[in-house]
Amino acid sequence: MKESIHSYTINDADLLIDGTIFRYESLGVAPRRYPDLKVRDLPTEEKPREKLLAAGPGALSVPELLAVVFGSGTKKEDVLAMAKRIIKEYGERVLSRQTNAAALAKELDVPIHKAMQVIACAELGKRFFVENPSAAPVIRTPSEVFEYLKDMRDLPREHMRGLYLNNHHKIIHDEVISIGTVNSSLIHPREVFKPALEYGAAAVILAHNHPSDDVTPSQADIDVTKQLCAAGKLMGIQVIDHVIIGRTSFASIPVDY
Repeated sequence: MKESIHSYTINDADLLIDGTIFRYESLGVAPRRYPDLKVRDLPTEEKPREKLLAAGPGALSVPELLAVVFGSGTKKEDVLAMAKRIIKEYGERVLSRQTNAAALAKELDVPIHKAMQVIACAELGKRFFVENPSAAPVIRTPSEVFEYLKDMRDLPREHMRGLYLNNHHKIIHDEVISIGTVNSSLIHPREVFKPALEYGAAAVILAHNHPSDDVTPSQADIDVTKQLCAAGKLMGIQVIDHVIIGRTSFASIPVDY
């Protein structure tokens, strides 16, 4: 892991924009394994709905909770297999921040009503849970970005994230900007800076993952950084870093490229 040798500084701007299930039978006995069984083939006590009733939501994994939300699968995919695939491929935080049901259904390859269920549950969670602003994470170094975005380390596809900060380096918004290869022709500045305007951010940190674990910046990574830094200067919103996330390491693209 590359350690940070500097801390972020947010400059004053002229324009201020406000697959396997284990069950332990008893102490000292090896766990039983249920490899990729369909829900109907699982022991009753291991089925997501029954487990929820018997032991409460804390006993369920995230895929099991999502399977309860879905209720049923499709002709080509069992509900639990679908839930596991979605969580593995797209990540928990990515799902929680989606708002376009049609786009999500296409991206996840699921029926539109199931995409709507995901979005509705995420929105309920946001409305039920009011975050304490004083507890918002503070990000000052690339290593803190790497730690905060640890959920991106094992994603099989590239995700571009924007961390939007106030003048005190606190994250006031975290958004998935795009899913897929990072390319300047695909990532438009308006997608990056629209949340900054909406949330009154003073600065933004860009980050995306390299599933290959090679965190060497590509020419496309550098081009995107240059393009967005130039756009940020015009808008008075500082791009203070672009961090590439690998499974075990990270790299920071200098914003003065």
